[in-house]
Amino acid sequence: MANFTFIDLFAGIGGFRLALESVGGHCIGFSEIAPDAIRTYCDNFHEPTYCNFGDITKLDRLPKHDLMTAGVPCQSWSIAGKNLGFDDDRGQLWNDTLFLLNKVRPKAFIFENVKGLSDPRNRQALDYIMQRISEAGYHAKKFVLNAYDYGVPQTRVRIYIVGFKEKQYLEKLVLPAPCPGSIQLSDVLDETLHEVSHRQFLNKTRWSLSCNDQGFNDYFLFNDLRNGATTIHSWDIQETTERQKSICYLLLRNRRKSEYGHLDGNPLSLDNFQALDSTIKEEELEQLVIMQILKRVAYLYEIVDEGSATTEAEYQILSLREGNMLNYDKLKVNREIKKRGYNVAESLQAMENKGMVRCVEIRYDFKNTKISTGLAGVNRIFLPTSKIYPTLVASDTNDFVTPLKIEASNIEDFRIAFLEKVYEAGNYRKITKSEACRIQGFPEDFRLPPTRQRWMKLIGNSVAVPVIKTLAKAIVDTGIFAGNPFLTKEDKTIIRSNMQNQSLFRTYQKQGTQTVLF
Repeated sequence: MANFTFIDLFAGIGGFRLALESVGGHCIGFSEIAPDAIRTYCDNFHEPTYCNFGDITKLDRLPKHDLMTAGVPCQSWSIAGKNLGFDDDRGQLWNDTLFLLNKVRPKAFIFENVKGLSDPRNRQALDYIMQRISEAGYHAKKFVLNAYDYGVPQTRVRIYIVGFKEKQYLEKLVLPAPCPGSIQLSDVLDETLHEVSHRQFLNKTRWSLSCNDQGFNDYFLFNDLRNGATTIHSWDIQETTERQKSICYLLLRNRRKSEYGHLDGNPLSLDNFQALDSTIKEEELEQLVIMQILKRVAYLYEIVDEGSATTEAEYQILSLREGNMLNYDKLKVNREIKKRGYNVAESLQAMENKGMVRCVEIRYDFKNTKISTGLAGVNRIFLPTSKIYPTLVASDTNDFVTPLKIEASNIEDFRIAFLEKVYEAGNYRKITKSEACRIQGFPEDFRLPPTRQRWMKLIGNSVAVPVIKTLAKAIVDTGIFAGNPFLTKEDKTIIRSNMQNQSLFRTYQKQGTQTVLF
């Protein structure tokens, strides 16, 4: 086994450390600022607090080491964030990381970030990072990898940048072939499910969720905006008549047609409904509103008194008038309004309250229009036969698992059996702490805080350990650490003692908004 030292930047709870120690690495310090993460890290790795370098933006240098790791905070590049890149202060943490890389000059490094950094919209930012790595004298490659291909039952796509000070080692770097499905959901559930067998992953869309041997999805999706064999709608889980179901399906089939508006999903007016089915009455739509399956949407407004405008949002909205009218869906898709962050519905309501505008057309849409929220607190329920669980995130999700295996000869019976045996029987639950650990490749007894909100945030923000182990082993296999002297426990104690007597801190020099790197 190799012997090398590493420093763990943006350490979180220690996913990088678990992976690197498993291939011979010796951690000589870490950097983390989140109190819960620091406590969890020190508890699991028995570290004294002085081994935490703290805020990376205040560091001038680091102790000499062989390998640097950094899971640079990802909000600046993730789809869930505002996608501001280096315009987001958090994106500037790349500058701090590259400053220390150039200052300390370890033999190699592994940097991790969300897949969004590799998207075309962030190409300039990624090119900038790769350029600065090159200017620092390093040779690097970037990889976009899915954790599902490397030993966890989770679709978790991330970008990894691996670099070496000497080009010859980059040329020797070889990652093993992906092995999707080696670990599946049934392998990590707390229940023992011997009857669930592994199946070859044949889905051509390798990073999608899975289906069983009969082609039925291994999960059920709860929402009113899509329609599939394993989609559960509001009208499936509450008592509705066949007539009410037919009205809901009529809206579902037509709301995405461009003739009804400019949105991806458009509300329909009574006239629209009656053009599709002349027998539909307003009372029927209103009854579905009372049942909280549909909602009323104020859609078309007449301008009554534009002179009462006082806010920037009101002036901006009025500038988009069409004659004397304001169209809700056109306001929703307007780039300038989106850029300024105005809430169209709230602004129009405020304008109506002031007597500036008057609603002249009401439309109807589904009440639940956010797919990720699901219905009645449920987004998806995964069967134990599922090969993949969705990406664990810090904020948790409305995703659930069931230990019950469903078998049926046709899709309709499959669906009925699920509703009766799983959903209506309440035979489903959220993943447990130990399952979350296994899904990320952590030991199931890894110590985490007691409350779900805290441990989910920590584990959801971490890296998938098996992926980092794969990268670390590939680095070791290049021979870069061959001949390194064995680092004893006493050696590490001396290094850390010296750290306490060194000044590792600096003050950033800034020119305007541009951070000076090197």
